[in-house]
Amino acid sequence: MELHYRKAEIADTELLTKTRIMVLRAVHSLPEDANLDDLTVQSRRYYQRALRDGTHTAYLVYDGDRLVGAGGVSYFEVLPTYHNPTGQKAYIMNMYTDPARRRRGVARRTLDLLVRDARGRGVTAISLDATAMGRPLYEAYGFVRMDAEMELPE
Repeated sequence: MELHYRKAEIADTELLTKTRIMVLRAVHSLPEDANLDDLTVQSRRYYQRALRDGTHTAYLVYDGDRLVGAGGVSYFEVLPTYHNPTGQKAYIMNMYTDPARRRRGVARRTLDLLVRDARGRGVTAISLDATAMGRPLYEAYGFVRMDAEMELPE
């Protein structure tokens, strides 16, 4: 069956929230009984607000009526810089492909739709965090590792 890629809408909030929690469980190797209730509530609020105000775009990938992939991009603004004079940034996140569909181009196509969405908004600064599994895809697409960015842990 041919895959169908669809831009998410407000009505997809519960599905997006469920997918987000599934991705976080997998990325962080969390057990099924780990309590993510607060994270679920906050993720749902985020999607409700961000899909409405246009600061998030998500794509859902279906094989018939079965969800087999997803990905999203969050938009935000920082003080303009020499290399980013608009200050507009995009952060790709929540990339997911059903294990049975991996290595078949689902994530690549989803990534391309997200990058095109960002470029269509005039955003040139696009970043993401890569897992070891996703890194080859992102590097093949043209993403490069950053070595100047730092983070202050809790």
